[in-house]
Amino acid sequence: DNTQLFFQPVQYGMIAKESLGNNKMASWGCSCAATATATAIAIALVANVGIVSAFHQNHPQHFQHPHLQQYQMSRAPADVGTRSVSTAAHDARRRRSSSSSSSSTLHYSYVDVQENAPRDTQTMEEWVYQCGVQGAGGLRLVGEMMDGTNHEDFSLMSTEDIPANSPVLYVPNEMILSSNKAMEQFGELEDAEKLITSLNAESELRQYYLMLKILVEWELGEDSPWYPWLNSLPRYFSNAASMTPFCYKCLPSLMSILAMKERANMNHLMVKKVPFLAVETRGNAELWAWAYQIVYTRSFEANNGSGDLCIAPMADYVNHGTETDIEMGYDEEGNCHMQTTRDVPAGSPLRMSYGDTTNPSFLLARYGFLDESSPATFCKYIPPHVNDELKDMGYAHNRMLFYKDTGDASQEVWDVLLHQILSSSNIAKKRALYKAHLEDDYETKQMLHEQYYSQTSLKLLEHIDSFVNQLDELSTKSVGKDVNEHPRLPLILKHNEFVRNTFLGVRARYFE
Repeated sequence: DNTQLFFQPVQYGMIAKESLGNNKMASWGCSCAATATATAIAIALVANVGIVSAFHQNHPQHFQHPHLQQYQMSRAPADVGTRSVSTAAHDARRRRSSSSSSSSTLHYSYVDVQENAPRDTQTMEEWVYQCGVQGAGGLRLVGEMMDGTNHEDFSLMSTEDIPANSPVLYVPNEMILSSNKAMEQFGELEDAEKLITSLNAESELRQYYLMLKILVEWELGEDSPWYPWLNSLPRYFSNAASMTPFCYKCLPSLMSILAMKERANMNHLMVKKVPFLAVETRGNAELWAWAYQIVYTRSFEANNGSGDLCIAPMADYVNHGTETDIEMGYDEEGNCHMQTTRDVPAGSPLRMSYGDTTNPSFLLARYGFLDESSPATFCKYIPPHVNDELKDMGYAHNRMLFYKDTGDASQEVWDVLLHQILSSSNIAKKRALYKAHLEDDYETKQMLHEQYYSQTSLKLLEHIDSFVNQLDELSTKSVGKDVNEHPRLPLILKHNEFVRNTFLGVRARYFE
């Protein structure tokens, strides 16, 4: 059972911790015992010999940092096995600054969260492997310029072939930031929780505590064990919470609603009733917004039943894809594991799912990217009133779909449109449609669809044309606008064009 094997942590965790100690890589504030077994594993890692993984006992795999051998021979101090992660972070920064005197990367006592501040991913990459992370051979962080901006997005890719069901990344529990740990560290913040609850945002309390953890570590500056990771994170975001008021005016109605909800959610979580934060931190809106963005774009719920919301350094650099290559899981000890779900050719980015692949508008609103590989999008039809009966008929954003490549409209689109027509013209037949739907009476449903096809198809055509016209009007608003003033505008227009082309594909499929 592959899934069961994937979440068997004990052997793998022992391999990770012991081999790190004997390979003279830094552990997270603890010493690593040298045993004969661990020594053999360490030698195998350095020699790049295949090791039997606890994920799949029948598939020995190479599993080490791509620069591990060179790094250990030339860079690891003699006492690295007993150093704290803070020391590892300091040494990583020192090596980074001394190895490249011409580097333009600046190091601040505190992480600069301004949009144009530089990101230091190289120091972070050294730091994570010192602190106990293990990565498959060929694993690399690569940068790519974001559309229409001068900002770079970094993600994980592999320069080597990785077979399916292979371990890719291991992040020890001690390195992982989590809402449960934050709640335990800070205790119950009664005043803050009451205010958040009064704003109907109690479902976001886990995110709030994780934001506080980010802020507390930011206040520690270079003394934070997580400083190299914090200094590698993005400062510029393209999602809804970062958009300007003018950006909202260029979004179609549903996307605009999603965007404003994201912005409101961020505002609701800027609750500053936190006695342990400095006054300057509590009053720094830009810093709170940055902490919000980090939590909402990089945290995922652990799938070990704990309900914990986690950010695993290095694992948080895996991007989204409709076609996924990676599965992430947490074991009983809270360690994060990633493995491939299919063969990954050399030169390929590693992808996991951030959410519903048929809802590119949500992915843009929450994460700030357009998933052009999405096979479908919500048809954007919003009835005057949505009741339980309409939901039973299939009204849901992930069911009422227009398909990008084929131009098909899902069955739920036709069912809901017919239900709406009959609701205003023939109540008896509306009841017959609903009854047939609940009882899987295909013949009756098909008869009603054929009888009213001219009306439902006309309603569909009117909806398509109306929405395409709306998109065209939104595009004209952007004419002459300065992209430097509204850097997210090109992405918004790209999203609108993606939706427009999908709608036109449906129009061509049924009406041309």
